[in-house]
Amino acid sequence: MNLTSKVLIAGLLSAAAQLAIAADDWLKTIPEFSLTDQLGSVHSLDMYEDREFVVFYVQGNGCPIARIALPNLREVRAEFEDKGIEFLAFNSNIQDTPEAITREAEKFGIDFPILKDEGQVLARTLGVERTAEVFIVNPRTRDVLFRGPINDQLGYETQKNNASEHYLKDALNAVLAGKTVNMDDIPDSKGCLIAIFDT
Repeated sequence: MNLTSKVLIAGLLSAAAQLAIAADDWLKTIPEFSLTDQLGSVHSLDMYEDREFVVFYVQGNGCPIARIALPNLREVRAEFEDKGIEFLAFNSNIQDTPEAITREAEKFGIDFPILKDEGQVLARTLGVERTAEVFIVNPRTRDVLFRGPINDQLGYETQKNNASEHYLKDALNAVLAGKTVNMDDIPDSKGCLIAIFDT
């Protein structure tokens, strides 16, 4: 094997290793938190240690995709909440005050807790960039087991009548069966950009 071939192979191995690290980085752990929802109740992750998993939905006031995706999320909740799955949302938008989040929840019938992500702690730790993304978290280990869109129904300026891929449902079925979700098959979430500010 000549030197050029060795250098090329070494470069390819290095790139593959970096991709593997990047993929592992995509699924992080969620920090312990103490955040208040739109009704004034305080939530922490250890409150849900008796649940199998917790699903977090990234909510944002005024985002059409986040609003339109709500029926899809309710459908998943109806199927899985009696299987030990807790459903929560969090809002990391600096401009969305608790009062404004309450009004949004009332207007659009959001009947699950929306935690105000003060200081954008969750958004920063999880690498959140857009609304309408969902996360599956093990509340005992704090490991994130899945992140991505609920399904493939919504896109930017596009909407299918019916979803053909059900990413969140499939991921929940996988983790409930003790399997690992293949994140290579999960596309990026479509949603409204969240501005992350330096502290």
